[in-house]
Amino acid sequence: MARRTAKPDTSASRALAIELARLAHDLKCTDVLLLSVGAQSQVCDFFLIASGTSARQLAGVGEQLAKHGKSQGSPAFRSSADTGSSWIIIDFVSVVVHLFEPNQRAYYDLEGLWGDAERVTWRASAEPATRLGS
Repeated sequence: MARRTAKPDTSASRALAIELARLAHDLKCTDVLLLSVGAQSQVCDFFLIASGTSARQLAGVGEQLAKHGKSQGSPAFRSSADTGSSWIIIDFVSVVVHLFEPNQRAYYDLEGLWGDAERVTWRASAEPATRLGS
């Protein structure tokens, strides 16, 4: 098994996390949430959590996020999906992406588990928020 490399500096991690959040939103994910977990986690700096409407959409978004990370010099260390593709995880070392079907997201409640983490604003200031707080 390959070894996990050292985390990049936080500013580069933050920039990647924000780019990935914007891309997930552009690819029609809903409830896109970016959490800064570096103070609570020894594993990564950011969690990106987003919901999709189908296994097919989640897989497509995961593929696009992985391609984007690679193009930015941050290839995914590992990715995995449950058998029904209702939860996809993409590990960029400093940023871990969780793509969920809404019921799975509610069941695992990562937002609640990491409730003390800072919520990071990832939208451009002129971009309006959509309903559902995405």
